[in-house]
Amino acid sequence: MHMAETRTRPAPMMAASLQMVTADMIAAAAKRAEQRIAPLWPLRNFVAVNPYLGLLDYSFETAAELLARRAGARTTAPRAFYAQAIRDGRITDADLASALAEGSPSPGAPATVEALKAFALSNAPEPTFTTLPTVADVAREITGVNWADIVTDSISAWAGAYFDLGQSYWRSPWKPMSAYAAWRAEATYDRTPHIRGAQGFHQALRELPESAMETIIAAVEMLHIPADGLEAYLHRLLLTIHGWAGYARYLRWEAELYGGADHTLTDLLAIRLVWEVALWRSFASRGMAEAWRTRSHELVGDQLDAALQRAIAGDLLLQRAFEKAYQRQLFACLGTPKPVKHATRKRAQAAFCIDVRSEIFRRALETVTDEIETIGFAGFFGFPIEYVPLAETRGGAQCPVLLTPQFVIAESVGGASETEVTAVIEKRALNQRVAKVWRMFKFGPVSCFGFVGPVGLAYVRKLLLDTLGITRPVPHPATFGLDARTRERVKPSLEPRAIGGRTTGMSPEQRVNVAEGALKAMSLTSNFARLVLLAGHGSTTVNNPHATGLDCGACGGHTGEANVRVAVQILNDPAARTGLKARGIVIPDDTVFVAGLHDTTTDDVTIFDKNDIPASHADDLRRLEADLAAAGRLARAERAALLKIDPKGNIDGAVRQRSRDWSQVRPEWGLAGCAAFIAAPRDRTAGAKLDGRSFLHNYDWRQDEGFGVLELIMTAPMIVASWINLQYYGSTVDNRVFGSGNKTLHNVVGTLGVLEGNSGDLRVGLPWQSVHDGERYVHEPMRLHVMIEAPIEAMTAIIARHEQVRQLLDNGWLYLFALDERGKVTHTYAGGLRWEAC
Repeated sequence: MHMAETRTRPAPMMAASLQMVTADMIAAAAKRAEQRIAPLWPLRNFVAVNPYLGLLDYSFETAAELLARRAGARTTAPRAFYAQAIRDGRITDADLASALAEGSPSPGAPATVEALKAFALSNAPEPTFTTLPTVADVAREITGVNWADIVTDSISAWAGAYFDLGQSYWRSPWKPMSAYAAWRAEATYDRTPHIRGAQGFHQALRELPESAMETIIAAVEMLHIPADGLEAYLHRLLLTIHGWAGYARYLRWEAELYGGADHTLTDLLAIRLVWEVALWRSFASRGMAEAWRTRSHELVGDQLDAALQRAIAGDLLLQRAFEKAYQRQLFACLGTPKPVKHATRKRAQAAFCIDVRSEIFRRALETVTDEIETIGFAGFFGFPIEYVPLAETRGGAQCPVLLTPQFVIAESVGGASETEVTAVIEKRALNQRVAKVWRMFKFGPVSCFGFVGPVGLAYVRKLLLDTLGITRPVPHPATFGLDARTRERVKPSLEPRAIGGRTTGMSPEQRVNVAEGALKAMSLTSNFARLVLLAGHGSTTVNNPHATGLDCGACGGHTGEANVRVAVQILNDPAARTGLKARGIVIPDDTVFVAGLHDTTTDDVTIFDKNDIPASHADDLRRLEADLAAAGRLARAERAALLKIDPKGNIDGAVRQRSRDWSQVRPEWGLAGCAAFIAAPRDRTAGAKLDGRSFLHNYDWRQDEGFGVLELIMTAPMIVASWINLQYYGSTVDNRVFGSGNKTLHNVVGTLGVLEGNSGDLRVGLPWQSVHDGERYVHEPMRLHVMIEAPIEAMTAIIARHEQVRQLLDNGWLYLFALDERGKVTHTYAGGLRWEAC
């Protein structure tokens, strides 16, 4: 059978679905179902992802009903959360009225303030959702055995070995094959389904085609899936292996980003359907066919009953009211900016990532001194690079995952000859190989016993030092295989050269082009200070599978160190400055750019490449470092309350200790609390205590001829911020479906993800400990509030040009507001390219 063939069969005779089902229809439905799955990046470059990414073409309210039906998922917090907010006065009657004024998501939902408040404060039980049926669900009803969990566990166990990225020592012999072919080859020898009671498993496997898509078509035909239920059923199946489907979707995302294709997700869908057919056959004698025929009718329409629709609609109104309460407070805060003293020239300028954690530090730095201007910009600083570590031939993408790296930059050793660099590379490669061999000896299935006996006691001292936070359980990846002296000399090299068959570095013209774009994007084209600090950000933690998510939730789980060091090299280069001058950007001769890294766990700032800073600026640097240290103390003091650190104790020591504690499940709070994105001059928000909840992007539309920078902001940083916001949202409202559960139960599988316990699906999203402190939410679910100071006509034109932006806004996945020159909200985007005055 070939996909090009058009095969038909009569659909089951139902009033709602009399349509003939063809192979083309099944293939199209499979493609749509696969697109509904959000990608899941592996742990080594964990990225904050909008878990609702595949549903943006639905309204927020419709998606809530769809997810309730297909995944049993909640899209709002428990009703008691909103009830307590009403009792505490956080949600007022005016907020409830404002939420109701925008219309009810469903007929029959509370229609008055009194009714909505009564709905929230009643003791009615939370809604219980009945998901669309699968054959595995029906098999459980017939046999009393939880076949749904058995199927998920079986696929997960196979996937953990097949997709392994280097954790296991016995690799799958079928690894070179496609996912579906590899699974079929292994399943031929696997007797587990037979032992569990699925006697027809191997017969189904033999009868189904060897091609994934042909298997999907054949399985759907055998199971008599109604035409109107095709996409819903296939999407439901993928949600039963949600994590592995997400990883397969990531593989497709990466392939498509570089112009390729990947069919692993289709393979997984075929594997899941083989199990459906196998169970359908295995329990035929126990009435499976009739039971499935009855239950499969539920796939048509994909609707919740009226009572559940009303309950969801009421909860969505409460969520909207909760957001209205936040808007009320935020608008008042922004309407009264602190006057800013404008000196002719600042002593220093410090540019930080727009990450919400930087808001606290920027405010602290501005409190320490008014001689430093702070700037907010995307953490890759406009330098989309692939950074190749020393002794490697491939590196990671140091830019948002919406973009592809434009340059390959490799590490080298500063001041070393080519012969010395080669020697350092060979030494590091040897050290890494020795370390890996030793690790294999420690963890090998046989040799580990020899390690524990004669060698184990020698590790008592290291275990003690690791426990006290004096040493790390494993070396930091950036220093792995390097001695301390060499590490200090390692830096990015911009000179073009060949590594691994690819040309690295940047030409002089490329350097000018990217520097011009970066400076214009951060509205920094004049009034340069003597020192300009570009501060990327990273995180210091140990024994933390999701550590890269704390480094940067947007830039592929990488710190901003490489980007700022590359940027500073270019911006300090006289030839590059000459090129910029010819384009109208004049950087004074006494302006020196400095690269730094803000550690968001400890609020320490490290300055790189100090030897490259001229002696004429030694005093400037000393004063800047003193200001940064003072700001760090203020920032740590502010964060101490959320970390439950005794304010009377040694706050600085306690915060730093968390970064070295291998048992610490909450080393920092990451981007928990993120709720707003503001693109405007810093004057509009200066002095406003935004509590580390706002992404702050410097933007002056008066310098943006043609609004190219505005378009970049609304199509890249704004979308990335919404991904982060909605990841935290989903992980909070339903951690079972969109989060990764209890961190203390995590087991890393294949170095690419975690299981909660020793079985089950690959988990997605954030651990519960990342959003909840054990007593209350630290991240309160809130859709992102985007506020931009720019002409409304310019924003409207951009929305009209970009479908994804329009879907996010028109379908209620985020809010958009217009600011005036005082930082006051004047208009709200109302959908359909319309605005309403506030």
